[in-house]
Amino acid sequence: MKSRLDGIDRSLVNLLQSGFPLVPQPYAEIGSKLGLTEAEVLRRVVRLREDRIVRILGPVFNSRALGYRSTLVAMRVPSERVEGATEIINAHPGVGHDYLRDHYYNLWFTLAVRSERDLADTLQVFENQIQPEAMLELPALRLFKIRLFFDLEGNGGGSEESAGETLHATSLPLTPVERAVTNEVQQQLPAASRPFEEMAGRVGMRTEEFLACCRSLLERGIMRRFGASIEHRNAGFVANAMVCWAVPPSAVEEIGFKMAAFKEVTHCYERRTGPLWPRYNVFSMIHGKTPEENSATVARIVEATGIRDYEVLPTLLEFKKERVRYRV
Repeated sequence: MKSRLDGIDRSLVNLLQSGFPLVPQPYAEIGSKLGLTEAEVLRRVVRLREDRIVRILGPVFNSRALGYRSTLVAMRVPSERVEGATEIINAHPGVGHDYLRDHYYNLWFTLAVRSERDLADTLQVFENQIQPEAMLELPALRLFKIRLFFDLEGNGGGSEESAGETLHATSLPLTPVERAVTNEVQQQLPAASRPFEEMAGRVGMRTEEFLACCRSLLERGIMRRFGASIEHRNAGFVANAMVCWAVPPSAVEEIGFKMAAFKEVTHCYERRTGPLWPRYNVFSMIHGKTPEENSATVARIVEATGIRDYEVLPTLLEFKKERVRYRV
């Protein structure tokens, strides 16, 4: 369903997505920016959740920095077996996103597990249980952008973010306190005046200590961001597609950053190629309000980069979309 949002709602959703304040009373601070009382902000947040605009409000962690191995998997599954395949795939707690796409490889999902051995074992289980006609693993080699921000005000506010994140080969060191905070903070933030208070109490910390640890994790890149993920279709962004580009290896860095600069691009990676996937090495996710808008974005990217060898894989169905919960 598509909710009717007023101007204040749109400004609020933008603030919830970008720059959520890690302070004891975050909703009061957001209210001060919008000229609202804390009570009014809380009322609107509850409604935005009930209307399925705001899906979750909480942290997004860098899986590699936490010691996890993450990848993108593509399968070709006959249409009559897609439903059964998605049930098997989505039952795995490390699967965050699972989509049906218009392509020879029709099922695409993300997977995060604890080790290379876990990854190999999980993919073998999937292959045995699903028996796809073909399967690819396409791990990321370089990240140019990961920024799932939907501008509901239409003025570009909040969409800026530096691209180019190191893909950590090994986990970054965490103290026992940081591990406790990381495990505790991965939940839906309550719509309450002091939403971090109970979390802090459960790990034996004062609220400000808990938040200082969260801010440190954010500064070190272990936490990518703290903010809202929205149901983009309910907010009007009903069209999305993955675009796979064949970029000369010598130009990947230059082209990757050019693609990442487009506000319509929410994710941009260089991914591994192989015998079954030999050409397309740069992947971008684009979102728009119509398929025609996405086509126009692709045309602008082609004009800006000169890359004309690409495939557009529109999303047909979304089977799963949630944040993976990491245990450290």
